Amino acid sequence: MRHALRAMLRHWGGPGASDVAELLTSELVTNALIHTDQGAVVTATVVPDTSDTLRVEVRDFVPDLPAPYVPHADAGTHEATHGRGLVLVEALADAWGIQVQGQGQGKPGKVVWFELYGGAA
Repeated sequence: MRHALRAMLRHWGGPGASDVAELLTSELVTNALIHTDQGAVVTATVVPDTSDTLRVEVRDFVPDLPAPYVPHADAGTHEATHGRGLVLVEALADAWGIQVQGQGQGKPGKVVWFELYGGAA
């Protein structure tokens, strides 16, 4: 995934923008794989009509929403190293969100997405 995203973003964004996109995508994919154990589908697009906006969506197949990270709530356990992915997304993305998918139709799940306004390279 990182290789494909890096290739896609070779000429997108200002200095460091593609690095941030790669970090945030990696965090969301890791969350989906670790917390759902059911795989994920990743979509990365430059939003039409806004050639400087990158939107990345990571879809998993579990409708449960992620629990927010609470600092020091899990100190001293192996869980202390987990739960910071969405904190990074919130801090570094220009916009982000979570949408529940497939309620009542199709496969249930959710999409966690972020947008970066990178501007022209």
